[in-house]
Amino acid sequence: MEAPSAALIQGEFRLSHLQLKDETARLAHCFQEQGLRTVASLLDNGAAWVLLDRALAQAGLVHVPLPVFFTPQQMAHALMACGADALITAPALASQWPEAPASPLPVGRDALVLLRLAGRAVPMPAGTRKITFTSGTTGNPKGVCLSGEAMDRVAQGLVQALAPLDIRRHLCALPLAVLLENIAGVMAPLAHGAECVVSPLAELGLQGSSRFDPAVFHAAVLQHAPNSLILLPQMLRAWSGWLAATDQRAPTGLRMVAVGGAAVGARLIQDARSVGIPAYEGYGLSEGASVQTLNLPGADRPGSAGKALPHARLRVDAHGQIHVAGSLMSGYLGDQPFNSAPAHEWWATGDVGHLDAEGFLHVRGRLRHVLITAFGRNVSPEWVETALRSDPTVAQAVVFGEAQPALSAVIWPLRPDTSDTQLQAAVQTANASLPDYARIGHWVRASAEFSPATGMATPNGRPQRQAIQDHHANALALAADSDISRTTP
Repeated sequence: MEAPSAALIQGEFRLSHLQLKDETARLAHCFQEQGLRTVASLLDNGAAWVLLDRALAQAGLVHVPLPVFFTPQQMAHALMACGADALITAPALASQWPEAPASPLPVGRDALVLLRLAGRAVPMPAGTRKITFTSGTTGNPKGVCLSGEAMDRVAQGLVQALAPLDIRRHLCALPLAVLLENIAGVMAPLAHGAECVVSPLAELGLQGSSRFDPAVFHAAVLQHAPNSLILLPQMLRAWSGWLAATDQRAPTGLRMVAVGGAAVGARLIQDARSVGIPAYEGYGLSEGASVQTLNLPGADRPGSAGKALPHARLRVDAHGQIHVAGSLMSGYLGDQPFNSAPAHEWWATGDVGHLDAEGFLHVRGRLRHVLITAFGRNVSPEWVETALRSDPTVAQAVVFGEAQPALSAVIWPLRPDTSDTQLQAAVQTANASLPDYARIGHWVRASAEFSPATGMATPNGRPQRQAIQDHHANALALAADSDISRTTP
């Protein structure tokens, strides 16, 4: 139940708690009259996205949010896999489906288009209310089926954990189609009775999945004066670096800047706090309906992902794999039988790490990425990559070393004028913080940025490890030979 103070804001457009309730009910009735079943959306951030999401849930339909950074092929795969019988989008994007019957759909202040698709009903877990597609590291995204109850548990867990901060205004800085912002940035603040500010992503300096302008973002933060934000590590790095370079500080009204989606590291948290950003690392996954752990004021350990939130339980098995329980998905779309698990059962996340004596979770990386060196030592490359990215000269780094006597790295600098000498110093600094078996023996400068355009990242910005290794194989081999020549008597 939302408090009467809850409100949805986009520019000058504002919907009070009662107006939100009325508009949601109107849309839900409209969808029920049209006999819809599974509705996909392809929309920029805005009030219309939130209204649509709430109305579909109230109507008992399945919502399939498509990230705007998905490729046409990924969108086609997702629409076919979920059997969507409708797609709601902006008129400018509707032309991508010229054969689909279209009808106008006013939502809030926006004139959207509802396209009727020929999708057939597909099997999915009972009670599915949302299907979130994760692009991962493969071409076709995987659909995670979530119940309303699982998502509500996460939202209520966040409300409980963040209550002492009394967040009154949240600014959505990530795409709403990303589950983390959907639940932690909309559902939780509105449930707490806060104002939720939703602006088109370009107004926040975000383009696609990985282009970010910290100056534009800072101006938006000053304009909207939020108490809370959710950022990806690279956004936090760019913003804190820009503030330091321009001798500015974050607004004092910020109380919580949650950071997740990838490894963060203690150095980045400390750098952000030095310019006034109250940054706190968390951890979650789509299969657990988003966030599971979070550092908080008074329960904070930089370098960790925090303690379990009220809705979540954690354990780590003998192989170091993290398991979660409490708000699990209903299953993967298309699985027969479904990989469903009631809230009292556990889900093996595929991530490796450990819980310390005080219950803080330390995540090392993905189990499938763990490599074994020629000396038989297991190393999570994400652990080493986080150490490398902690240096302000390094934007991106990918580490290799399977069956090799020493680890190697491909590094992309934060600035094009960064010298190899500076990057070598960054490697030495990282090595000093790592045990000998996890240190970088040789490295090469990347030939291009790790991005979807270069083929070295997925559409959501995750590095394509094999593509990066293949692209730099000759350079890595030469670097290895040079390293051997320097160390051989």
